[in-house]
Amino acid sequence: MKFYTSDQIELDYDDFGAKSDPAVMILSGIGAYKEYWKKTIAALVENHYRVINIDARNQGKSEHTNQGLRISRHAMDLYELQQKLEITDPILMGNSMGASTIFAYVSLFGSSQLRGIIDVDQSPKMINDETWQYGFKDITWDDFHFALAQPFGKATHCNIDDQIFKQIQQLKADFPYDAELNFPFLIDHATQDWRSVIVHLDCPLLIVSGADSPYFNPKFANLCETLSSQVTATSVENAGHLVMVEQSAVFNEEMLQWLQKIG
Repeated sequence: MKFYTSDQIELDYDDFGAKSDPAVMILSGIGAYKEYWKKTIAALVENHYRVINIDARNQGKSEHTNQGLRISRHAMDLYELQQKLEITDPILMGNSMGASTIFAYVSLFGSSQLRGIIDVDQSPKMINDETWQYGFKDITWDDFHFALAQPFGKATHCNIDDQIFKQIQQLKADFPYDAELNFPFLIDHATQDWRSVIVHLDCPLLIVSGADSPYFNPKFANLCETLSSQVTATSVENAGHLVMVEQSAVFNEEMLQWLQKIG
């Protein structure tokens, strides 16, 4: 499905399940494709959730553009799609940069209207310094611009489902990601600090880290629990950064148990 933002960028999204069911809006990480969430979507729809799965601008089947290369604009895209679809009290779920987009959404629009948030392996602060040692790899303020221009390396710890892998490879061929075009956005994303957003949350937040993530020390999630009583942290063994596809059965179980708990 197609949606045009207020700055006239065409976004691609999928809409699964009954419109009367509670809505889960999903955002993927930077350079990723919404099709990674296939097994999670199936589990959600089977358990009577509506799922809106979105390719961010410059990713997947959405329009590639030099407009709006900032995390606040991505948050606005999410908000505008929510308004168009007339979705109230959604659950927002994001992997990596997708989770940061959700924190940006909360910083702009608050969280009292949300049923809950799920952060899949995204630290609230990317750059390591004297206040935070759980950022992306070992990047610091001294080297982050150079470091982020280098290849990230493998995101996963173990192999993913063959069918999903083949589908993603085809999508990469048909809709290639332009890292150079989107680099200003990556820098904007990387320089944010969402800890204060977590401190002031008005809705539950589940953080699912990958115990073997090549990008983040999973202890970041436990530290986030100390920031707010709204936070529940869990770590999935034998999973890297793409927890929901590397260990989909375990991830789906953790997700559904938490969703049942928050009601």
